[in-house]
Amino acid sequence: MNISHNVSLKNYNTFGIDVSAKKFIAVTNTNELLKVLQLNNQNLFILGGGSNMLLTKNIENALVVHVNIKGKTIIKENDNFAWVTVNAGENWHEFILWSLDKGYGGLENMSLIPGNIGTAPIQNIGAYGKELKDNFIECNAIEIKTGISKTFSKAACEFGYRNSVFKNELKGQYIITSVTFKLTKRNHDLNTGYGAIENELKSQNITSPSLKEISNAVIAIRQSKLPDPKVLGNSGSFFKNPVISQTEFEKFISKFPEAPSYRVSDSEVKVPAGWLIEQAGFKGKQFGDAGVHKNQALVLVNYGNASGQEIWDLAMKIKTAVFKQFGIEINPEVNVY
Repeated sequence: MNISHNVSLKNYNTFGIDVSAKKFIAVTNTNELLKVLQLNNQNLFILGGGSNMLLTKNIENALVVHVNIKGKTIIKENDNFAWVTVNAGENWHEFILWSLDKGYGGLENMSLIPGNIGTAPIQNIGAYGKELKDNFIECNAIEIKTGISKTFSKAACEFGYRNSVFKNELKGQYIITSVTFKLTKRNHDLNTGYGAIENELKSQNITSPSLKEISNAVIAIRQSKLPDPKVLGNSGSFFKNPVISQTEFEKFISKFPEAPSYRVSDSEVKVPAGWLIEQAGFKGKQFGDAGVHKNQALVLVNYGNASGQEIWDLAMKIKTAVFKQFGIEINPEVNVY
């Protein structure tokens, strides 16, 4: 366990931004992580799968700690459910494939979301009607300041739409080391209500889909819309879908009756950010090596050598244009450094 110096982070972030870390260390178990915290618990930059971040500058004043703790454990099971603890360094999608091979359900709609387990609760990741919190039991985390381990229940995580306590009051205070999920073994609650999934299954003449068939449908949809980060640098959906009040929505829909929308509650409506960005004229546009993907306006991409700042400038240009045209504010889903 040695600290390396002047390490390129290009291969540690899915945007492929070529910035460097003045000091870098990878940890593969909690003991190593605790040793790092004992030596230096100030000015740490915690790096997981690098899938939900945009790096705009070199990291000069912090020790970059790459959390690469692997392992999966079935901690208990009965006829109906399995409780599985997964360590922070495990890849999210690979864990879902492992679960499906075991016949465990609950996560299939979130197939192919990039990133690692440890950062998934921070964002409360989700897709196609499912969110991480739906199968979440608890997570273990280490407090950076003290090195003390703490278990967070679902309630303690304060999950919201792409949100959690780790993005708010506890931001930067804890490192998640493992997450425990409760997965179904039978009587699976299949969620195929999203039109894209229904259409994909219908195109394959599947009327009673299995867990794997739903997962495969989601993978096919995502691959048709979203670029592979290994081929074209990106961080998936760059912006959150804005949730607006019923009053705001009525004003909006009266001007733009063709706009798609999804009711969140009696008083709130979600409007797809991708539709707003596309209508504002940014879909498929390229500005130097920074651009908006041709198939999905929510995805900002690095066509080669874009800097993080160039991608951020494009994001702000889009945000301004959308607000000017629609009066709706869209905000980044990714963390920007």
